[in-house]
Amino acid sequence: MRIVGNPAFTYADLVGLAESSDAVADVEVTAATKLKGPAAANVPAGHQRFYLEGNLNALLGGKKGLPGQISWLADVPLDAANRAPKLKKARLLLFVDAVAGRPGEVRLAAPFGQIAWSQEEDARVRGVLRDLNATDAPPHITRVGNAFQVPGSLPGESETQIFLGTDDGRPVSLSVLRRPGEAPRWAVALGEMVDDSAAPPPPDSLLWYRLACTLPPELPENSTADLGARQADAARADYRVVIEGLQPCERNFPAR
Repeated sequence: MRIVGNPAFTYADLVGLAESSDAVADVEVTAATKLKGPAAANVPAGHQRFYLEGNLNALLGGKKGLPGQISWLADVPLDAANRAPKLKKARLLLFVDAVAGRPGEVRLAAPFGQIAWSQEEDARVRGVLRDLNATDAPPHITRVGNAFQVPGSLPGESETQIFLGTDDGRPVSLSVLRRPGEAPRWAVALGEMVDDSAAPPPPDSLLWYRLACTLPPELPENSTADLGARQADAARADYRVVIEGLQPCERNFPAR
């Protein structure tokens, strides 16, 4: 579980955890047993392995349900004095996977898939799950497709459109519009047509995550294969506008 001194979970951390988990739950620990010897083999330095049991307060989301009482193993970070936090009666947010053939036993979806409950973290996790389960949730980006670049009628005027591949075939495209004397404007469209409603995604939104955490830093060469040299250079520059506008996909924990 996260303790003082460990990094906070970013939006990208939470989305990655939620998407890779069978279930996300609010749990109160009823028993915490320290494990030693063979049962604690390969525990990372500065951690203590616990066998934990708990009551389910709420199933927040996921692909599978959970019984009212569950058990799991967790390698918990020690504090600066090399002491483990008190876990009995602790309220936790768990990102877990089911264990085949053992309905009351779960496995943390990641070593860091156990978070101390707070109103703030609960609200953030519920918000992520709401985003993921929305009927209009954006698709996963699978590739960067063809780019089209059209010069305007005035010097310095142009428009670039870059099509993206998705896991369910829904159309997603990026557009960058340049006008003389203005900063370039970019937008993302979820549909066949790019209209005036298209805009950059808000930070820490699921659409932002799909783009910022998936798109490569540079426009792939095959995306400009049908463009002339000047248009290809312009398309690459416009793609960089998008990447810079998105800002980095920040994670404090390894991607799942």
